[in-house]
Parts: sequence; C-alpha cells; structure tokens
Amino acid sequence: MANDDLARTAGLFRAMGHPIRLGVLDRLRREGEICACDFTEYFGVSQPTISGHLRTLREVGLVRTRRDGTQICYSLEPGALEVVRRMSTSLVPVS
Repeated sequence: MANDDLARTAGLFRAMGHPIRLGVLDRLRREGEICACDFTEYFGVSQPTISGHLRTLREVGLVRTRRDGTQICYSLEPGALEVVRRMSTSLVPVS
C-alpha cells in the first residue's frame, strides 16, 4: 500500500477512535439514514458536540449527507468502510 493510501486509511481509523463517532457509525449501520438531531438525545450530548463528531466523520469520508428541508441526514459511505475492512483483514496474522 502506498504512503498516501496508508495516511488516508490511518485517518479513517483515527476518526473512528472516539466512542461517540464509533457509536454513530454503528447506529448508521443498524438504521441506515439518521438526521443529525436524532443523535443528541441518543448519546446524551449537546448539538454542537454531535455536529463536531459528524463533521469529523464527513471530512474523512466515512459518512455522507443529504439535506431534507432544514435537516441534514447522515448515512454510511460504503467505499470508505470497505477500505477499513480490507486493512483490518490484512492485519490478521496468517496461521
């Protein structure tokens, strides 16, 4: 894997390294698409806190957005998650 690819992949793992961001990804995996406002009560944190976590996930490409009126809905970005899956799989030692 080229250094640029490794840096991008490391960024994906770094973004997933916070419990709330990992929880957001898990909830999106289970429910599909969720509006940003639905995360605040679920995680018990403020809207600015959730917005910051969602921005981090969006900037590295783990989630994508769709505007629905005044709401912004989030869903998983399958391509980025495939990169994470491949890297995770490649790190498993061969017996």
